Amino acid sequence: MNAPPLTVAALRGTGLAQRFGSRTLYHDVTFEVAHREVFVILGGSGCGKSTLLRQCIGLLPPTAGEVDLLGCDMYAAAPAAREAVQRRIGVMFQSGALFGSMTLLENIMLPLEVHTDLPLPGRRRVARLKLGLVGLADAASLLPAEISGGMAKRAAIARALALDPPLLLLDEPSAGLDPVTSAGIDQLILELRRDLGLTFVVVTHELASILAIADRCLMLDRDAEGVIAAGDPRTLRDTSEDPKVRGFFRREAA
Repeated sequence: MNAPPLTVAALRGTGLAQRFGSRTLYHDVTFEVAHREVFVILGGSGCGKSTLLRQCIGLLPPTAGEVDLLGCDMYAAAPAAREAVQRRIGVMFQSGALFGSMTLLENIMLPLEVHTDLPLPGRRRVARLKLGLVGLADAASLLPAEISGGMAKRAAIARALALDPPLLLLDEPSAGLDPVTSAGIDQLILELRRDLGLTFVVVTHELASILAIADRCLMLDRDAEGVIAAGDPRTLRDTSEDPKVRGFFRREAA
């Protein structure tokens, strides 16, 4: 499948809604992510950030609305077309989801084994390259239980990079990390965008990370059942009159 021209948005959500029974999590969520942009989805607990991410990658059909991912209408396309697009994105789930019985090298090799015809030596070379990109070149033989939380996040990003995707979606990459380690993950995201031309969609509620990495953001709110702010997070911090937006970015009680 050919890569879309750069005039096509990397990701677009139009009128997205998600309901569970009688409960509406959010409705009328519309946004667009440009190529080579770092786009952050933020908001308090229970507002639907991770649910929206799952909709964006084709894992959860929305109650209403459309998702266009790398030029593919994800919920109108045939399964084969949807799966082809899913192979062209990289996803890091909040837990990291590394296989505990595999070394870091084996974890990164797994997508290559499943989705490519590379022989074993080639898979090893690519996996070592990806570990090097995230600063884990010397940790290839370690198991997930033998590394720190920050290293596990980096290893999960390396696995997301295995198939050379143009778009990475990261769910809470800084969750549970100390401020210094979290800042290192932020710097890694910016370096990968700069050096590889990647696009990022990042789900987080970490204020320092949002201000450090985001070109634009989308803020969800549980009570409003949808979007309450969108744009440059620094502009929202400095100019928003919404008490919830101001409270989040200025650490003030709403």
